[in-house]
Amino acid sequence: MHNKAVILLSGGLDSATVLAIARSQHFDCYCLSFDYGQRHSAELAAAARVASALGAAEHRVARIDIGAFGGSALTDTAIDVPVDGVDGGIPVTYVPARNTIMLSYALGWAEVLGAQDIFVGVNAVDYSGYPDCRPEYIQAFERMANLATKAAVEGKPFHIRAPLIDLSKADIIDSGTRLGVDYGLTVSCYQADLQGRACGVCDSCRLRRAGFETAGIADPTAYRSAP
Repeated sequence: MHNKAVILLSGGLDSATVLAIARSQHFDCYCLSFDYGQRHSAELAAAARVASALGAAEHRVARIDIGAFGGSALTDTAIDVPVDGVDGGIPVTYVPARNTIMLSYALGWAEVLGAQDIFVGVNAVDYSGYPDCRPEYIQAFERMANLATKAAVEGKPFHIRAPLIDLSKADIIDSGTRLGVDYGLTVSCYQADLQGRACGVCDSCRLRRAGFETAGIADPTAYRSAP
């Protein structure tokens, strides 16, 4: 009997890789995605495809309205998605408290399932502008989880696993490819169209394309036009 794990699955490249890693470690994978008021739903369709392709035990979509507060180019259409490359600051695509909210939902489901492991695809190498993608944040959330839950107090502590946190995008792609991830199923673009086709110019598209180029692996991304 395999241990259960909750996997935060956005439908993007990183979270698909994390699901493949968890599966390779013989976890029964319970995937959790979010309809949180983001610009497009293409990533949710991608998450469903990935969960099915990689044999998730279950896939749920939680509906929350982080977008009600705005404050991010990913949830507020009045804020333009940046297309001029990554700069050194915290980008306007940062969604306030998003990882904290999503990990909290994952923690609640994990406690109900009797799962002690939560996997999240945060990365602090290629794109370290988000404060809630840092190793110290993951460590702090794990400490909180083990203070705040009945399961942990009764001797079943939680582990927040971020297996990509120290990897480059090329290393992530190489790892996922070896584990059988079909990246053509995934959507990473911040402003994908209804068909899931990528813009090719936002920061996420730039990092994804550069990762495939560095890894020497053909990019399966569907673009609206040639990038």
